[in-house]
Amino acid sequence: MKSLMEKTTKIAIVGRPNVGKSSLFNRLLGKRRAIVDAFEGTTRDRLIGEFDFFGSAIEIIDTGGLFASEKDPFAQEIEEQARIGLQEAEGVILVVDGQVGPMDSDLKLAKEILKMNKPVALAVNKCDNSSSKVEKHAFYGLGIEAMLPISALHGTNVAELFELIFEQIAEHTPSEDDLDSDPDSLDAPKVALMGLPNVGKSTLMNQLTESDRCAVSEIAGTTRDAVDVLCTYDNKPYLLIDTAGVRKKSREKFAVDKFAAIRTGRALERADICAILVDASVGLGTQEKKLIRRIEKEGKSCIILLNKWDLVHSVQMESALREVKEKLPSLHHMPILCISAKEGRNLNKIFDLIDKTLEERKKRITTGQLNRFLEKAVLKHHPVMVEGKRLRIYYMTQASSSPPTFVLFVNNPKLMLPNYERYLSGQFREAFGFTGSPLRFVMKGKSEEPKKREAFRVVGEDKILVH
Repeated sequence: MKSLMEKTTKIAIVGRPNVGKSSLFNRLLGKRRAIVDAFEGTTRDRLIGEFDFFGSAIEIIDTGGLFASEKDPFAQEIEEQARIGLQEAEGVILVVDGQVGPMDSDLKLAKEILKMNKPVALAVNKCDNSSSKVEKHAFYGLGIEAMLPISALHGTNVAELFELIFEQIAEHTPSEDDLDSDPDSLDAPKVALMGLPNVGKSTLMNQLTESDRCAVSEIAGTTRDAVDVLCTYDNKPYLLIDTAGVRKKSREKFAVDKFAAIRTGRALERADICAILVDASVGLGTQEKKLIRRIEKEGKSCIILLNKWDLVHSVQMESALREVKEKLPSLHHMPILCISAKEGRNLNKIFDLIDKTLEERKKRITTGQLNRFLEKAVLKHHPVMVEGKRLRIYYMTQASSSPPTFVLFVNNPKLMLPNYERYLSGQFREAFGFTGSPLRFVMKGKSEEPKKREAFRVVGEDKILVH
């Protein structure tokens, strides 16, 4: 397993906390990929985005603030991420605050960057109007000749800034892979890593990609942005999406926490499959159950990873798996794997499990098979009478896959009682599987006369059932 190394021109945006790095990052990409807030230390992981600069593919790396306050419990993790970004970059944009002037930390950072002998441009940010600008000569002491006043918020001089840094990069090697700047357009399964805070999502991401792309800490809530990482396993690409931990709404204290929850929701919408991480030493809780139901409702496939198995003692894996399924009977169709992201246990099985689950999701069942199944299921257990009427299922066909959707033509959708619905769903999974995938059944009633005698295509009252 390894990260795909892209040969685009890489430029890192660095600076002390709260000078506007993420605002500049968003401005360059033309969309809100990084969370912006006045609260210091908002960005913790390094984010990567791409855009086209006059026909050249540019990769921008947004880093957390260097030399953050010692009171910030993530200071060390943030600096490590920022320094990795600096090492990866071919050019550097140092962002400073044009309203407060040069600070000691700006000087310290400038010296460190200049020692790296990389092309560098100084962006004097927050120059929104002439009255708010600090005199330009005040920043000459940083030793960076290529300097430009900008406003990331309003876009002032941002294009000129990029020309300034791009001119200093002597050579540019285009990406051989020619990957699109939008990760959603990549021809690779999109896997969202989800779960509660501090359950090990970022650790798992780093292990699977053999990198340190995500900041890791024992403190819950380290990850706030949804971080995309493209990696390969057995010569096949996968787009992994590391998300913020799912919290109760009452625990979203800061604006960035609310934005993080929104980003997690968007990651769910983008994903083909979700990998739910559960702390094996704690077990399945209420929040995980709600998350799984939400994933099912969205029509996404799902696997469950019982992480931190290294902390579990005197318990067999079979017993742990049985306990999880007993807590939520609807999980019987979901694959469950015990892993230890920290120790690397069973990680080689994850991508195989993802492939198998996605293959199940795309299965198609012939109409003949479906109706033979229907005949056996109804003969085995007939629907009960409801107010003197009995449910009749005339016909069944598969309408689509991803998620698997089936249409049942019936005499009256209201006669489909919940217990019989569950019975049919259970029998269906025994017959056809669809491991890890939700099933959608659409009931179409015969309330109007069909145009042809034996065709039941007229929609009466529709009822959509999700399993």
